[in-house]
Parts: sequence; C-alpha cells; structure tokens
Amino acid sequence: METSESNVKTLIGKLGALKSEIQKVIVGQDIIIEEMLIALMAGGHCLLEGVPGLAKTLMVRTLSQALDLSFRRIQFTPDLMPTDIVGTEILEEDHVTGKRFFKFNKGPLFANIVLADEVNRTPPKTQSALLEAMQEFEVTYGGQTYPLDRPFFILATQNPIEQAGTYPLPEAQLDRFLLYIKIGYPTAVEEAQILSSTTGSKKAVINPIIGAEDIKQLQSLTREVSISDDLITYVSEFIRATRPDTTSVPFVKEWVRWGAGPRAGQALILTAKARALFHGRYAVIMEDLQTMAYPVLRHRVLMNFKAEAENVSSDQVTDELVKAIARPKTNI
Repeated sequence: METSESNVKTLIGKLGALKSEIQKVIVGQDIIIEEMLIALMAGGHCLLEGVPGLAKTLMVRTLSQALDLSFRRIQFTPDLMPTDIVGTEILEEDHVTGKRFFKFNKGPLFANIVLADEVNRTPPKTQSALLEAMQEFEVTYGGQTYPLDRPFFILATQNPIEQAGTYPLPEAQLDRFLLYIKIGYPTAVEEAQILSSTTGSKKAVINPIIGAEDIKQLQSLTREVSISDDLITYVSEFIRATRPDTTSVPFVKEWVRWGAGPRAGQALILTAKARALFHGRYAVIMEDLQTMAYPVLRHRVLMNFKAEAENVSSDQVTDELVKAIARPKTNI
C-alpha cells in the first residue's frame, strides 16, 4: 500500500472533493455529511435519525453515487424476514448430469454500502440478522460463512416520531453503530435553497470521487494518526464519568441509568483520529475528542425514567462532561 506523503495529501484532498460532490445535491447539513465520512474512514456504521422529509435517504444515495462502490437499499417493513436481507438457498439442477443441488443466493446485504431504511419498522428477528454482518463483516447461512465485500458500510435510518408499530433497536444492537447522527431542520436560507433547487428540471450530476482501494487506504491511515497518552487518559476518564457508580459528576448521578462501556472509548478515539485526518492533521487534538463525543455517546448513555419524563437527553450529559472533566495540562 502506497502511503507516501504526497499520496496521503492526495487522499485527504479527495475527501474535500467528495464532500463537495455530495453538496451538489444536499443543501447544508455540513456536520452530518462530515460525520458520515468520518464513520466511513473509521470503518464503522451509522444510525441516522430525523423526521420525514429531511433527505436522509437522498443523502445516503448521493454518498453512494460519489463513491465508486456497490450500493443496495433495503426498505425495512414488519413482514421482512432475515433471509430477505441475508439471502437464501435455492434448488438448482445441473442440465448436463440432471443432479440437483442447493446454491446460496446472496441477498442485498452483499454490497459495499447498504441503506437500512427505517430499520425500527422490522421485528427484532430481522434486525438481529444485521448483527453478524456489522461486527464480523461476514454472514453465516446453513453452517457456511460468506465474507462480505470490503469496505462494508451500513447506514440505517429511523423515524423518531412515528412509534406505532415500530420495534426500537435494543441497546446491545445500538452499541454496534459507531455513530448515532441526528438530523435537524434546515435554516431558513437553506430551506429556500432546497425549494428552489428541487422543484425545477435541472438535476445535479454526481461523479464518483473515491473507490474501494482509496477507502481501504484511508481506513488504514486513520489508525496511524497519533494520539498522546494524556488524551487517551482523558478519554478513559471521560467514559468512566458517564457511569453513575464511578462518576464524580452530580448531573450523571441524577439523570443516568447506565453509562457507556469500553467500546465507547474505542469509538471516540477512532473517530477523533478520522476527524483529525479529515481536517489534514496527523495527530488528535482536544477539539476532535469533544466534537465526536456527542454522536459516539448519544446511544451509549442510557437515561433514567426521571430524565425521560423531564426530557433530559444524553447530549446534555455530554455537555456536562465536557465542562467537568479536566483537560490535560500538556494538551494544546
């Protein structure tokens, strides 16, 4: 793998071009697009949440067009079965010998980018079919294991307001998503631009910017970004402070039921490295960690009943931790 300085700069430059290509179609949402690309660089998966009409599906589809990768969309429904996404065996016949045999027919999960649309609308049995693919990058059927194409990136969407007939993802499965991204409403200026650009006859042409090999290189380079021991200690203290039994932060003791596990610390460091590389730096700084703490912890800090009743969110917990946990003295 070529990792010379010029090649690294070329790859980082492609990230900027990739973001610009997506913004041909998606108006605003700069932070959302950046977080999706950071998850891709870190080799993890994303859960996107937003009310209908905020272009969640369009955003993922545009990303897939700007990447020279295979793409599949799965519309999750209450009657969807695990075999509908993983695949199933079909009976075939050899026309020469007349012998019959079973052949595994791969499902839509066998693609580089998979959009799991409205993932909370399908029963737990089908939701759990994603687990092995998300964690192990392989699928097992009939006792045989089939590796998935790499890179492999799942972007799942869910609607936070229509909860009738939905099946909320269990905490253990939520933890498999590297980032939990919330999509908000556009600003007044952005909304006017959306209305203008989407109601005419002109359509933007999306050109592929980055291919599979480039992404594999970026994922490898992300892990090579340096982080100081002081910042690793800071991350450990930050994650431990989310747990009511080990925290010294009163806000956490009052509102949190369960804190984040070690996987949250791994995710925070890895996404901070990806963010540093995205911005052309080869070392993590405090800003990277504090920025990525929100999408990393959003689904890993479980609020208690009192917090839910009073609409206190996990983002507010992160706010308090950012203020409370002391910065390393040697950090710039």
